[in-house]
Formats: sequence, structure tokens, C-alpha cells
Amino acid sequence: MLIEDQTPTLNFLKDPKTHGKPASDIATVETHISFVVLVGCRAFKLKRAVRLPYVDFSTASKRLLFCQRELELNRRTAPALYLAVRRITREANGCLAFDGRGPLVDAVVEMARFDEETLFDRMAARGALTQSLLTETARTIARFHADAAIDHSRKGSANMEWVIATNKQALAQTSLFASRSSAASATFRTLLARNAALLEARERTGKVRRCHGDLHLRNICLVDGAPTLFDCIEFDETLATIDILYDLAFLIMDLWHRGLRSSANLVMNRYLDERDETDGLPVLPFFMAVRALVRAHVIATQSEQVQASVHDQLSLEAQTYFDLSMQLPVPVPARLIVIGGLSGTGKSTLATAIADHLGPPPGARVLSSDRIRKKLWGVPAETHLEQEAYSPEASERVYSHLFGEARTILGHGHSVIADAVFDRAADREKIEKCAMDAGVPFKALWLEAPMNLLFERVATRKGDPSDATIEIVRTQAARQLGTIDWRRVPVGDDLDDVVARVTNILDVGIAIPSHTAKPDEAD
Repeated sequence: MLIEDQTPTLNFLKDPKTHGKPASDIATVETHISFVVLVGCRAFKLKRAVRLPYVDFSTASKRLLFCQRELELNRRTAPALYLAVRRITREANGCLAFDGRGPLVDAVVEMARFDEETLFDRMAARGALTQSLLTETARTIARFHADAAIDHSRKGSANMEWVIATNKQALAQTSLFASRSSAASATFRTLLARNAALLEARERTGKVRRCHGDLHLRNICLVDGAPTLFDCIEFDETLATIDILYDLAFLIMDLWHRGLRSSANLVMNRYLDERDETDGLPVLPFFMAVRALVRAHVIATQSEQVQASVHDQLSLEAQTYFDLSMQLPVPVPARLIVIGGLSGTGKSTLATAIADHLGPPPGARVLSSDRIRKKLWGVPAETHLEQEAYSPEASERVYSHLFGEARTILGHGHSVIADAVFDRAADREKIEKCAMDAGVPFKALWLEAPMNLLFERVATRKGDPSDATIEIVRTQAARQLGTIDWRRVPVGDDLDDVVARVTNILDVGIAIPSHTAKPDEAD
């Protein structure tokens, strides 16, 4: 609840005389815990004078301290945006001023403005989150997590127990969810108990770090064309000192909630390409569910602070997040799907199109031989490798790594799509044995396409993980492949048609066309 009248401060920040700007250059944006006054090329963020279960901005001195912390923390990821902390003081003449000699009235963070159309929530709404942009975003988050400070002050399960308790309090303070807060808390305590041992193990290995804490779509934007994380949690160390996959789960959940399930799966896969977090896959649906519940109570709180005309819309949105939080942890059996075929048949494209509908959210881990090869050689997936990286010995190493990863992931109860040529009978037998050893259903597809289409596809690739050329395709086609008893799937130019046929084969329901990040022109 609001416990201090900040009208004088807001009037000062919105006054054209304060900034020497016309009123037309000034606008205000409100959230449940802040006001942001936009002035020309600057933004001034004022913390609301509120005391909630998870935040206390009840005094000007506290707000000043949290402004200073906000500046420090956000400069880790967005130094170009976070400029300074400005004290608002009352001068001898009774007027407010920036950084004057009088007593402190309030404080703001001064920021550089960015193009709001590059906020990821807006880009998602207009279908502008391309696969390459989401790939770079996942890599940016992975780098940030690699550098984030490790924290061993609390056990992994204790951290999440605190989050669940805080969620219960916050839900209870909303009119929308007050009657359901106890039942929801009991559900999540049961889920926590199931995942406690894994959370403890991850904390011991340094997976709990000082993260962003609020990594949803609206807190990512483009600065000079690069994905930039901003507006991290500064007001509570416990909320942001968390498992790194719980940090990532907010973005994944937000995409999933918007119906961009394939994009959510893509972010997970590209992140796991950068960091070895396979052990955390079993807890990811739980993390996503907790994040959805956080959004539910935050938006419900916000709905009670706005005009009646907006209240119903926000209440409905909060309800969708609450419903999602109950759906995400529902167990889904793991499966192993294998997609083989010559280079250019569209194995990776098909894998991306169906991965989000296989196994627990956010869908299957896609193990691509092309990406594994690049990782083993220590280069980005888009980097071209010389021929020595494709020797029989090198390929043996790649497939061996793929088999090992598949066994591990299936052993964790998560689905896998294995994407590789699989032109050797021995490799086809080994991947099938991975499913037998894990005791999971197995389905293998062999994609086939006319040679002229394969030649056209490999010749026009740019920035692709595959280094296949027309000559390589010819070589693959000339090999003795042996008996292939996998389900043969003819492919052409119509991806939706292929996806529709494959989903029937696999018995999974996918709306056509599927929700996904837009492929880039080069793909």
C-alpha cells in the first residue's frame, strides 16, 4: 500500500521548468512499485512509497539507498542506460531541487532513454523476436550468469522456500487471489519437496548466484542493436540471489505465456549450448511455475492501483498467469525423437518446430551434431570449420558426445531430439540403445528430399551451424547407408506440411503454423 504522498515530487519531476523542456516532451509511466518520468532523452525513475511483503520503500532514506544499489547492479549489464542517482531536496525557498543543500525529500535514478519499441515485450507482440536475436539474448544471459557472484549463504531449497512463502503473502494481499493463497502455497511446497535434493546439489556446485531476479520480456531491450538486460531487482538480495536457471526461467515462462512456446524452447536450448546446466532440466518446469505465480500476484496488485477501465483487463491477465502456474509442473513423460537424413533435408528446422511439444516444459533438448561439433572445437555455432573437423575420428567424437548427452538428459526425465545425419548403421543402433537404456519411447525419422533441393539449400545457407556444401551432400548420397528402417518422411519447400505429417507420426498436437520466433533471412 502507498504510505506517503509523493505528489509534490511527481509534480516537480513532471514540471517543464525543472528540465527546461516543453510539456509535450514529458510523459509518465507507472508500475506497481515505481513511476518513470520520461523527459526528452532522459528518464527519471522514482520508487513508490510502498511497503509490500517483498519490498520496503517506505522512507526517503530507504529509497535513496535502493536507488544507489539499483545504479550499481544494473551497470553490470546496462552501463549505457544507468547514469546517476539524483537526490531531490527541499531548499530554503520551499521549492524542490535536484541535489541541493536542503533536506532529502526523495531520490530518483537518472537513465538514458532508449527506443521503447525495442522492449522485448513489444517486439514479441509484433513478431520481431527472430531466432538470431533470441540466440544472442540467451548467450548474453549465459555470459552474465558466468560472471555473477556465487553465493553459498543459503541452501538451494531454503531459497525457494522463502520465495514460496513470499508469494503466499503477496497473493493473500490481493482481492483476486486471497482465498486461494493457502492452497497454491501448499501445492508449491509439495513441488519444492520433490525438487529439494536437486536444488541442494546445484547450490553446492555454485549455481546460486547474484542474478538479475526479474528477467522477463519487459526488462530486456536493444541498445545499439544488442540485447540488454536492465531493471534488475535491487530491493531484496534474497529475491535476486537465486539459482541461475530460476533467473532464466522468467524469460522462458514469459515467452511460453504469450504463446511463443517455440521461442521459449529456443532460448532454453541456446542457453544450454553455452552452459552445462543439463542437471537442472528436471527443476525447470517448477521454476517456470513459480515465476508465473510471481507475475500473477504482481499484476493482481497492479490491477488494484489503476482505474476501473483497466482493472478487468489486468485481473484477467493475472488469472492467466495463475492458471499457467498450476499447469506447468504437471508431469509429462520423456521421449527420444531422432531426426536423420542428408544435409539440407531440414532436420534442424523440423526439430525447432516440434521441440516445444515434446516432454516437460519448455520442451525437448535438441542435440544437434552441427552445434556439438562447434562446441567441441571451441567456436560459436556460426563459425566455419576446416575439413579436419570433419574427419572420421572427429565425427566419432561428435556422435559419442551426442550419445552421452542423450543418455544423461533422458535419465533426468527430460525429452531429447537428436538431430544428425546418422548415415552409419552403428550410430543408428547406438542412438536407439540410448532410449532402451533409459526406458523411454523412441521414434526415428529419416528425411528425404530431391537432390536439387538439397543442393539449393546448402548453397544458400549463411551464418548456419552446418558447414555442408554441395560436394559434401554428393559424398553423403554416394555412401552405402545400409538398411534404414526408420520412418521415411519426404520433404519439400512447405515446412508446415512436413510439421503436420510429423506431428501425426509422433502423435503430438501442434497448431499449424506453430508459434515460433521468426527465422532470419539467412536461415
